[in-house]
Order: sequence, then C-alpha cells, then structure tokens
Amino acid sequence: MDPQLDTPAPSSPRRRSKASNTVATISTRPLLKPVNTLGWTPKEKKITILARKSWNVLLHLAQDQGLDKEVFSTTLSQVVRSIDYGSNDLELIKKHLRGMVSTTVEWQSPTSGEGGYWTVCGLLSHAKLTKVRGEIWVEWSYAVNMRQELLEPRVFARLQLPILSQLRTHAGLALYEICTRYKDIGRTARQSWHWWRPVLTGRPDNEKTARMEYRVFKRDCLRLAIAEISAVTDIEIELVEYKAGRFISDLQFLIRPKAQQDLPVVASTRPVDLVTIQRAVRLGIESDRAESLMEEFGEAALVAGLDALERRMASGFPEPLRDLYRYLKSLMPGEAKRVQSEQAVQASKADPQSPVSRALQATRHAKWTEQWLRERRNQVIEELQRLSPEAQNDLEVALLEDMERRNVHPSIRKRLQTSGWEHQIVVQDMVRYYAQATHGPQWDQPSDRELLEVAARISATGG
Repeated sequence: MDPQLDTPAPSSPRRRSKASNTVATISTRPLLKPVNTLGWTPKEKKITILARKSWNVLLHLAQDQGLDKEVFSTTLSQVVRSIDYGSNDLELIKKHLRGMVSTTVEWQSPTSGEGGYWTVCGLLSHAKLTKVRGEIWVEWSYAVNMRQELLEPRVFARLQLPILSQLRTHAGLALYEICTRYKDIGRTARQSWHWWRPVLTGRPDNEKTARMEYRVFKRDCLRLAIAEISAVTDIEIELVEYKAGRFISDLQFLIRPKAQQDLPVVASTRPVDLVTIQRAVRLGIESDRAESLMEEFGEAALVAGLDALERRMASGFPEPLRDLYRYLKSLMPGEAKRVQSEQAVQASKADPQSPVSRALQATRHAKWTEQWLRERRNQVIEELQRLSPEAQNDLEVALLEDMERRNVHPSIRKRLQTSGWEHQIVVQDMVRYYAQATHGPQWDQPSDRELLEVAARISATGG
C-alpha cells in the first residue's frame, strides 16, 4: 500500500489555500470521515447511493481546501464522471444537490458515546452551480455547527475513494464505512437490528418499516451488503446475531483485513457515475424511477434490466411495449437475484470449502441445467401472460401455422384451437415458439454465469 495513503491529512496552510478560480483536484490521500457521519439516520427523505458518494467527494475536496474557508468550490467534472453537461444532465445534478440541502439527518457515531455529541441538520447548508468560461462549477457549504468537525475531525474512519467507487449499494457503502472505522478493533459495536436498518438502507423509519421482519431485512439488505464488501473491498466481514428469547435482537459485525493484492484495480478516484441513470433516461425511463430501481435492486441489476429492455424494444415482438417502466420493473427481481448470487460466488472464492465454492465444481451437471431450464420456462410463461389478449390470440394463430408446417400431431393442434396455448399439452410448444422469436435461438442454453447462480442458490439452501 502507498505509505501516503496511511498518513493523516496535514493541516498546514499550504494545503488549505485554494484560489477561487483554480480547479480543485482530488488528492490521493484518504478521506477522513468523522465518526458522527458514519451512522446517519435520515428523518424524512431517503439517502441514495449517489447522494452519499457525492457527499463523500465534496467532503474530501473541502478537507483539501481547508478550515479557513467557509464556502468551497470545484469544477463539476471533479465530482461527477461521464457527464456531458447537457440540460438533462444538469437536472440530475441539481436534483442531488437539492436533496443534500433539504435532507435532514441525525449525526451519530455507530458506538454510543464515541462521537461525544449528537446533532441534527442537513447534509449541506447550500449548493450552487455556475458556468465559468464554458465549465460548470459547483459551490457548497456546511452547517456552522458541523464545519470544524467535518474538516478537521478528531475521531474518523480512513477511507479510500477508489474502493468506495466500487460499491454499488447504499447498504454496502454505509456498512463498509462503519466497519473500516473499527478494522483495527476487529468488530463493530453491538446495536439493535432496528438501529442498523435505517442506517444501512438510507431510508427513514415509518409505519411500513416498523412492520418489517428481521428475516426480510437480512435477505434484502444484509446478505447483499456483506457479499459486496467481501468481494470488492480491503476487508471481509461476518454477521453475528444475538437473540432475546426466540427472536433476533442485536447485530454485530466481525472484521478481518484482506491482503492488498486481493483488491480490484481501480483507475478513477471520482466515484460518482451517472451513466446508468442517463442511459435509462435515454430509453424513456424517468430519472426518479430509474434511481428508485437502482436503490432497490442495485446498479448491476439495473444495467442488466436495461440490456433486456433494449433488446425487447429492438425486437418489437410480438407487439411494441406499452409501458417501458412497468416492463423494466418486472425484470428487476430476477436480475437482482442473479447479481446477488454472483456476488456471493465472488465472495466465496477466498474459501474453497464454502458450500458455494463446492457447488461451483458441479455447475455443468445436469441437475443445475434442469433447474435453470425450469425457471427459464416459467419466466417465458409469465411474459406471455402479461401480453394483451389480442397479442396472445395472434400468437396462437402463428403457432398453429408453425405446427402445421412441422406436422405436429393433429390432436395437439386441435387442443390449441379449443383450449388455447396454456393447455398443458400445448404450453411447451408456445414457450419454445415465443422464446425463439423474442430471445433468440439460444434462449434455452444457460451461460456459465447463470449456471453459477443456480449452483450458488441451491447450495445456499442445502440442496
């Protein structure tokens, strides 16, 4: 590891001073994130992964510019990657800046009493965009009561922006920041799982979340965050559960440093990337809806969903999509499961004796292929059932013609005419006919990735 990355940021005036018309660059030093910013609890609005990453970059730049400044500034290109500064792009930026100003959070340490105080205020005090000689600049400030601790923290987590850039879920990012603070201790504080829920999800508590069962929180949030952190960061973590009677009450995370050579190679230190959201907007999905899907299912799942949406739009078979967002949303649970399984597989590589690793040795076995085909056919049937009655009727006519060309037995053709495509002796013919036309001739041939996903899932359930 570069020794410079382990050196606390100096507080000398030479580093602090920045002329207002000079482009601020992101140094290679770590971000010193105050302990009271690790356990954010949103009070009214959710905190998105993009907002948290943006805030981290702004704080990193502000610490470079120094405590003697009250207002900070930099070119927008230093904060956001892959933006071409058209009007639609700036609207995305404005929305996130607006959210950071208006989002009120409780600032608290993950360990009771460690931060020394509790406070509540917005993530930013103000934000401003201006155009100077053809380049967009962003200006921002912090609440007066937080500025000293933010810029020269006494107790902090030492974070590397290149590693933060690899995390794709809010839960993964928040949990990694907390665990990094206690890496040398080897464990986080023990807290109620109800405390962990808003901190990791970035969502304020409400009546709906109050009814959430722990098993749902563990399935949809904790497992994915743990797999993601173990796969792409410099630490591995393990969940420890504590019971009160028959029910889980408290959670704690054990932390083990990982060898430096296990880390992915990252070229950029600017972690905020809006390419996926921009792509969704170009395809006709509103930015708010795209971000909601990314928050719920993760960026990798959204990318896979957009790939499928683009293919479906290009084929136009058997009819043009009437509601792009509804179709995309219907794809997301399946894509998220595939991504989650992939991440679990990656995390298991360090342990050859884990159940998932053992399952990898048998991914091409007929058992996994059979399971994948069963699920694939069910997915196609669900797609058919979502079509309009008119489109289904047209498909039945086309399938009947196809059966006549292939000399399918007359009794099967008759059953199609009298009972429709969902009859048990007809449905497989319809699945094959529709899937080949919609998804291509390889629709029933699983990829290595898909077989890995099946192997990991069945192994995790003891199959």
